[in-house]
Amino acid sequence: MPDSTTSLPDRVGAFDALIIGAGFSGLYQLHCLRDRLGLSARVLEAGDGVGGTWYWNRYPGARCDSESHSYSYYFSEELLKEWEWSERYPEQPEILRYLNHVADRFDLRRDIRFGTRVTEARYDAAANRWHVSTEAGERFTAKFLITAVGCLSTANVPDIPGLDGFSGRWYHTGQWPREGVDFAGKRVGLIGTGSTGIQAAPVIAEAAAHLTVFQRTANYSVPARNAPLTPEFLRWAKDSSADLRRVMHSTTNGHPFTISERSALDATPEERRAAYEAAWEKGGLQFRAAFRDILTDKAANDTAAEFIRAKIREIVKDPETAAKLTNFDHPFAAKRPPIDTSYFEAFNRDNVSLVDVRASPIERITPRGVKTRDAEYGLDIIVFATGFDAMTGPLLKIDIRGRDGVPLREAWEAGPRTYLGLQVAGFPNLFTITGPGSPSVLCNMPVAIEQHVEWITGCIAHMQERGLERIEAEPDAADRWVEHVNEAADATLLPQASSSWYLGANVPGKPRVFMPYAGGMARYRGICDDVAAKGYEGFALSD
Repeated sequence: MPDSTTSLPDRVGAFDALIIGAGFSGLYQLHCLRDRLGLSARVLEAGDGVGGTWYWNRYPGARCDSESHSYSYYFSEELLKEWEWSERYPEQPEILRYLNHVADRFDLRRDIRFGTRVTEARYDAAANRWHVSTEAGERFTAKFLITAVGCLSTANVPDIPGLDGFSGRWYHTGQWPREGVDFAGKRVGLIGTGSTGIQAAPVIAEAAAHLTVFQRTANYSVPARNAPLTPEFLRWAKDSSADLRRVMHSTTNGHPFTISERSALDATPEERRAAYEAAWEKGGLQFRAAFRDILTDKAANDTAAEFIRAKIREIVKDPETAAKLTNFDHPFAAKRPPIDTSYFEAFNRDNVSLVDVRASPIERITPRGVKTRDAEYGLDIIVFATGFDAMTGPLLKIDIRGRDGVPLREAWEAGPRTYLGLQVAGFPNLFTITGPGSPSVLCNMPVAIEQHVEWITGCIAHMQERGLERIEAEPDAADRWVEHVNEAADATLLPQASSSWYLGANVPGKPRVFMPYAGGMARYRGICDDVAAKGYEGFALSD
């Protein structure tokens, strides 16, 4: 295997496969290609350690919203047996420890190059090789290029006038300093109330002198009901791993629970309330599974939305604040539905206030704080919980050029176009793990990641066995898939959230295209399996 320990500029390393990113996707892809197929493979990782999203997202309250026993690799029974999670919803440090354990257990570090940010990838058709360059001037080549860059890894810092002149400190939750931030005695402004802001607000409030939350869009949230895991539960999860895997592989969202077959509209008001109360008390994302039509029928969705609205009004003591927090502009779960630990309760604290920036927009950052149309708020620290340039951002941040030098940015000028979220027409031997057009962010990510990695591995094995050198999505197949992705989205209420990052609406100038596949993980798995069984139908393969 080529040696890549040197850091000299213009170093050339030649491999069968290059993988960009050392998170859940990159680690498993390396294991599959190196240890199962015997390929020379190298991971190029911008950070100084493994973890991907969980390496960078160290913000206060950072926690997974999938239950820990499902937010795990299921490819190794031994790994499942030996690792023990401590909480129902693990915090960032615990997830990072888990991924470090995986890297050590499977001896993955020797083929990961840390501190290596990829800036350019160019396809050489004559040689059938991808040429990859890094920020430090290093160069690598490979037949296969696999992006494991994650869906939520490119921070979206809003372009608010005056930020450079702010006299205090500012941070983005996706680029949190490793040493942390001391909020004690500080006036803190938190901009953004998506999943990240909802997680961070209660934690910051406990430490800060005062927290001002700037809310553009009121967001639904269901209590997580997080708690330590009991020895009995841990034993049950280990003993039930095969059953849990079957459930996760058969459900729409890849979680270890099934969705009720009952319509919310067929239940009496009393039955609906009882079902929602039980789901609220249980907590977590399972709330969405109380009835089958919450995400497909607006009238059914309204019953869930009104229940959550009433719960928020019960929790939040100030009616004016409660009204701002329940002024929803989208159906429940049409945007990423957060789960929280004492988010709404935080607004009952004397040191927390809420500013509705839809009613009074932020005009600029001043040296002293944030100025809206109606007032100026003095701040020592600003925290941007404004999310990410999701799904396409991490890919377009790299200058990827396919056949004839065509940039991916140009190919996706009107929005991302992929076949199965796995390949792009005109970009041979480039695979995108959980790319746009795949279920990805609409389901439990490790389930989506394992399916993609295993499909890519099977595809490359197929090519090896038959002496094939190239695979590329056919343009017609990609066009049909984009149409299907749109049809699947339109069969749900998801596109009705016009401000959702699923549509790219949080990034100015980004095309408004619904990016993930809403047809369900189980259905998608079947489609991918069928494509492979038919000799990779919709892909052009050649020697």
